[in-house]
Amino acid sequence: MKRSRISVSVDATARPEQVFSVLTDWSRHGEWMVLTHAHVTAGDGRSEGSRLAAFTGVGPVGFLDTMEITRWDPPTTVAVRHTGRLVRGTGVFHVLPRGGGGSRIVWQEELELPFGPIGRLGWPLVRPMNAALLRLSLRRLADLSGR
Repeated sequence: MKRSRISVSVDATARPEQVFSVLTDWSRHGEWMVLTHAHVTAGDGRSEGSRLAAFTGVGPVGFLDTMEITRWDPPTTVAVRHTGRLVRGTGVFHVLPRGGGGSRIVWQEELELPFGPIGRLGWPLVRPMNAALLRLSLRRLADLSGR
């Protein structure tokens, strides 16, 4: 199965601790992550082995992304393994301090492309839109963290 990597980043005025706190408040994902709501399904949501579920879509149309936290290193890193039927691979958020204050938020995904050859052919068309939506989500996270 072909894997694809994508990485986006934005700067935030908030300190890493503030950003990480909002980022990992899973019930608040709908406030910043485009078209997505998440919740903890097992564990405390703040440790390795905790499980999460995120629904991305509009109304009943969308997909469920199930995940397991594989790295928990506040206030700088949280990593997940995507375990769903459609989304599989790994995702990592890094919240890095910036000189002079604030943070840089980095979102990296390494995903197995679904739908076989069709997914591989379509990825070059979908990738720029995917990156734009991830970047928009990070901008919303940065704004929310600075309040």
